[in-house]
Amino acid sequence: MRTRVKFCGLTRLADVDAAVALGVDAVGLVFHSASPRAVDAEQAAALVAAVPAFVTAVGLFVDAEADRVRAVLERVPLGALQFHGKEPADYCRSFGRPWIKSVAVRAGVDLEAEAQRYAGATALLLDTYDPALAGGTGRRFDWDLVPAQQAQRMILAGGLSAANVADAIRQLRPYAVDVSGGIERAKGVKDPDKMTDFMKGVRDGDQSG
Repeated sequence: MRTRVKFCGLTRLADVDAAVALGVDAVGLVFHSASPRAVDAEQAAALVAAVPAFVTAVGLFVDAEADRVRAVLERVPLGALQFHGKEPADYCRSFGRPWIKSVAVRAGVDLEAEAQRYAGATALLLDTYDPALAGGTGRRFDWDLVPAQQAQRMILAGGLSAANVADAIRQLRPYAVDVSGGIERAKGVKDPDKMTDFMKGVRDGDQSG
């Protein structure tokens, strides 16, 4: 099975166009003001307008007020939502969109219990634990903490780049991979060569035994 790919933290139309041309399955837009990759609704609407059919525009939120999420949805036609905070399942499902829940992976986290807790999610996204940051750390976590049978239902994130994504796919065979900092030349500014190399790494991982 082909590993699906999401490029996250896009802020520029040129980067959306490049991502689509490379064949990504989803593009992520960050609606969290503390992030250097944050966009507002006006910016996001312009970016989503460039996303063609069969590519999903995903909006990322971190413990946002429900009215804030609804206000974005009124202006931006997002195909899915991604929650990176401590949002309960009832909150996540209340917006009438497919949703993804991020889980910060560290020793002691029961991924099967998290999957049951967020049973309505289209997928869990496995990211690197940080006591201060809700994702975007640029660091990978210990992939040995993820049982292979669970990885196949999940989205792998956290410190991925062209240098390690093929190895990640060989080891875990995740449903999808999600990258942000690993394809950037500066925060929020993607690098076309790194984007291209990342997609090559995904193909190499898929084609290996």
